[in-house]
Parts: sequence; C-alpha cells; structure tokens
Amino acid sequence: MSIFSRFRKKEKDSTPTMDKEVAIEVTDLVMEFKITKDKIDTLKEYVIRTLKRNKKEKQKIRILDGITFKVHKGERMGVLGFNGAGKSTLLRIISGIYEPTEGSVKINGKVAPLLAISAGFDKNYTGKNNIFLNGAYLSMEENYLKEKYDEIVEFSELGEFINYPVKNYSKGMQSKLGFSVATAIKPDILILDEVLGVGDIKFKRKSSAKIKSMMKDGVTVLLVSHSIGQIKKICDRCIWIEDGKIVMEGEAKEVCEAYVKSSKKK
Repeated sequence: MSIFSRFRKKEKDSTPTMDKEVAIEVTDLVMEFKITKDKIDTLKEYVIRTLKRNKKEKQKIRILDGITFKVHKGERMGVLGFNGAGKSTLLRIISGIYEPTEGSVKINGKVAPLLAISAGFDKNYTGKNNIFLNGAYLSMEENYLKEKYDEIVEFSELGEFINYPVKNYSKGMQSKLGFSVATAIKPDILILDEVLGVGDIKFKRKSSAKIKSMMKDGVTVLLVSHSIGQIKKICDRCIWIEDGKIVMEGEAKEVCEAYVKSSKKK
C-alpha cells in the first residue's frame, strides 16, 4: 500500500478561496521554442551552410498558450494532461528554470522544486561538491548548505561515496543526492513532477515519508502526475491542460473524472 493511500485531504477552510493569500499566480503565460528541421552533423557543415545562407529557418512551436490560474496558500493543486500537453514546461517556468516568452509568474514564498532532481549536477565533481553546486542551482546560500551538509549526506545514505565523482554514481544514487539537497529547506511551496518517491525500495519509503511530512506542515503543493489516484488523494483542486491551454479547472475529483472520460475517446 502506498504511503499516500492513507493520506487524507485536510478539511476545507471555511474562508472563501478569494480571501486566501495567493502563493502562485500565473497570468497569460506563453512559452515558445524555436526548432529547425536541419540535420547538421559537423561544425564544418554548419559553417558552410551558414556562409551559403541555406540553413532552414527555425520554426516556433508554442508549448503553452495563454495559461492563467492561481494557487492559494495551503492549497494542493494537481496538473493533468496527456503527454506533450505542456505540464512539465509549466512547472519549469514556475520554478524559474525557463523564462516564459510572454506572461508572468508571481511567487509568494520559498520554493522546493522536485523536478529533474539531479539537474545542476556536474558529473566530474564529487557528491560533496555537487551538494553546493546543486544547492546554488536551487538558490540556497552557501552558509545554509554548510549548516545542512551533514544532514544532507546522512539522508542520502551515500556514506563515503559522497567523496567520489558523480559520474561513478548509479541513477538511483544521483536521485538520492538530488532529493536530499532539494528537500534540505523548509519550503512554502512544493513543486512535484512525478517525483513522489525515488531510489531503491527503502529510500522510496523514506522520500515519500519526507514529502508527506512537508505536506502535513501546510505547504502549498503543485503536482503533475499521470496517476489519477494520487491527484484525487493529494489535491484539493486541479487544472487540465491540453495543447498548451487550460480546458478545465475545478475540484480535483470533478476534473479527474472529466479527464478520464476524455481519455477513453482518444
């Protein structure tokens, strides 16, 4: 049984949603990427085709198209959508990894983004060095990381491997280290992209318990998951994104049921 199977949503605050303080405010968000169909395999070919001006022009692909929503403090918002809908791109913009093409994101609080949790690692550096590198990537101060260093290493269960280059780590070991760094702070906002348990079975239990503990402390949660069960158990509200646009927003159960119904028609 999943650690989240016994997780129950807190009773809804009697205060109207509009009166609650906003933690995340996304307004008219647009994200475009430039791509080219050119297949250029060498630097020489790139230079020649540039000089000859016969490279194909880059095309703009719009991943997000006018996304607008709010998440209030203490809310748990789910994000649903089929593959390619723009869910992960949205989380990366909110986390500050991507700069949007248009629109704005306002954040009120300290964010812990659990996305690609080994992002920011330099695999030629030791695990120890990467604690500070990855921590800086997550906007943590060096003095804070020094204070939390022993706690991070202990939670990661890496032991002496912390002094080895990360290139020698398995994916599981990298996930353990990334998770341990990312959760070293006490966040106001927790952003999850399918990361509800990482590493081996023992560490999955520990990492899931850590996330559950953070949720119990009343943090605001923004969760992308393909698991309808997880969204229903964890989230109060939900948005459904399709082709870069929000097609539905509302109570998690209601949105999940509409999403499942739609998936049967595809």
